[in-house]
Amino acid sequence: MASSAAKTVPWHGIRESPLILVSGPEAFLADRAIRILSDRLKSAHTSVEVSDIDAGDYAGGELFQLASPSLFGEPRFVRVSHVEKCTDAFLEDALQYLSGPEPDVVVVLRHGGGNRGKKLLDALKNSADTVLLVECKEIKKDADRMGFISAEFQRMGASIAPAAQRALADAFSSDLAELAAACQQLISDAEGEPVTEAIVERYYGSRVEATSFQVADSAISGNFTQATMTLRHALDAGAEPILIVAAFAMKLRAMANVGGTRGSNDAVASELGMAPWQVRVARGNLQGWDEAGLGAAILEVASTDASLKGHGLNPHYSLERLVRIVSHRGKNLV
Repeated sequence: MASSAAKTVPWHGIRESPLILVSGPEAFLADRAIRILSDRLKSAHTSVEVSDIDAGDYAGGELFQLASPSLFGEPRFVRVSHVEKCTDAFLEDALQYLSGPEPDVVVVLRHGGGNRGKKLLDALKNSADTVLLVECKEIKKDADRMGFISAEFQRMGASIAPAAQRALADAFSSDLAELAAACQQLISDAEGEPVTEAIVERYYGSRVEATSFQVADSAISGNFTQATMTLRHALDAGAEPILIVAAFAMKLRAMANVGGTRGSNDAVASELGMAPWQVRVARGNLQGWDEAGLGAAILEVASTDASLKGHGLNPHYSLERLVRIVSHRGKNLV
């Protein structure tokens, strides 16, 4: 068995290999990667035989039976799920199979996370000649969602305006499957035209209104009434208060970083490690703000964060206070 490290690729880089380990907590991306591979194999080999194994209730010998050469030499594709819950029999058979994979057979192992099967995982990661590692990292950060949207539109040969991309990311802040479906729906309905913010608003405006970033955007722009209504709507819809504070923190921090800078958006973005559109948005958000007000707003974010983590008496009151102070450009008008 080779001892060098196996090559690692993101979910969309999956390709044919004797053994493929699809790991990581993002189930949607893992399912999509395996589906992409399945479609490619079926397209390239119309006679491919597809089999499924659940490693969680695996009985000894099943892997060898399904991966063994067929009478007529058809290629085989074996999909193994729940490796993170695998039986001891599966671990034993998988390690043995790794030492001598069958030709014309692709075995993909899906591991959702955890330490179960660590010996097998380590062996796979050190088998460069026969194994491809596919990472499906959880998409939690705003920048990751924005990147996912860009990739979806590029993959389907479509385009989306930056403001529309921002609105779409805000509307689907947690469910990646819903976000992917929304991208496909918008692309289909746009019929080859760029997707605009107005189109996103038409389809998903009710979702956008209740997002953490929409609360922050309304407050930062000075619209106290809209920010307060959106905050209450978001909380009623089950939005996490800590995520609302995080949205304020991210936007105000960007404003502080950009404030006082000179040069083009591209130049400042390169200097600060930001995207050009982030610099442009932060500069636009600074209109009407002064240094003292921005500093006061950032301090209020820290105070609200502490309240939400158990150091205050009324977290919801703290959130409304934050909205009020930010809406008034850092001034606490009681």
